[in-house]
Amino acid sequence: MSLPTDDHWDIEISAQSTPFRLGLKDVWQYRDLLWLLVRRDFVSFYKQTIFGPIWFFVQPVITLLIYVLVFNNLAQIGTDATPPALFYLAGIVIWNYFSDCLSKTSTVFKDNASILGKVYFPRLIMPLSIILSNLVRFGIQFLLFIILLIVYTLKGASIAPNLYILLFPFLLFLIAAQGLGLGMIISSVTTKYRDLAFVVTFGIPLLMYTTTVIYPLSTAIVKHPALSLFIKFNPITAVLETFRYGFTGKGYMSWQLLGYSSFITMIILLAGIIIFNKVEKSFIDTI
Repeated sequence: MSLPTDDHWDIEISAQSTPFRLGLKDVWQYRDLLWLLVRRDFVSFYKQTIFGPIWFFVQPVITLLIYVLVFNNLAQIGTDATPPALFYLAGIVIWNYFSDCLSKTSTVFKDNASILGKVYFPRLIMPLSIILSNLVRFGIQFLLFIILLIVYTLKGASIAPNLYILLFPFLLFLIAAQGLGLGMIISSVTTKYRDLAFVVTFGIPLLMYTTTVIYPLSTAIVKHPALSLFIKFNPITAVLETFRYGFTGKGYMSWQLLGYSSFITMIILLAGIIIFNKVEKSFIDTI
């Protein structure tokens, strides 16, 4: 019996010819699956909880109280003439989004091995769904920041929001891209070297101290000039400082530093996608 020679297939699944193929067209074709995964991540977070999404407020509020007590009251670390609660909450909101994106994306292969090994879909959808689902949590915490900003404005605090607020969507993209890129690099490497997962667990909290979450960059420049160079060239620092400057009028705004952060972010993101595409072909054999 001879096989037909004129069959026309709807889709052909084959290995990618090059890791430099981003596959964004495939992601768009599977956008329904992307939104389904986003909904799954969000629902599973507060399923069988009494207060539901209210828990998104609990963590930043408790963290804020600890920061004000320890770093502002006990350690006497200044906040650039910004109300301490507003200063710390700005850092907490931005940092939480970055750390959530990084930590969850860095285990995407391990956490979804059972699904990835059974059915085809663009693997890039998994880390992208994490980035988008974390936006819900970020949005709730950002709303808390806006409420606090309005309260201090009505109380006559020295706050001067300015046109740099318009950079907010771009800043959010930079933070998401940094978390996505680094997370995909780490998840790709950990398919072979599981030790890196332990490094990430305690490394992310330590990384926070190399950014300006709990202290202003101006303080680091004055008191520790040598260390301030290291802090300034952390790509997260420029995003955080620009965010604070736009919403409060206080901070260290530098177009050169923001341009540097954007350049490094694009390198990290492209490297993450390339490495992720290369590893996804054979990760199921090593996971």
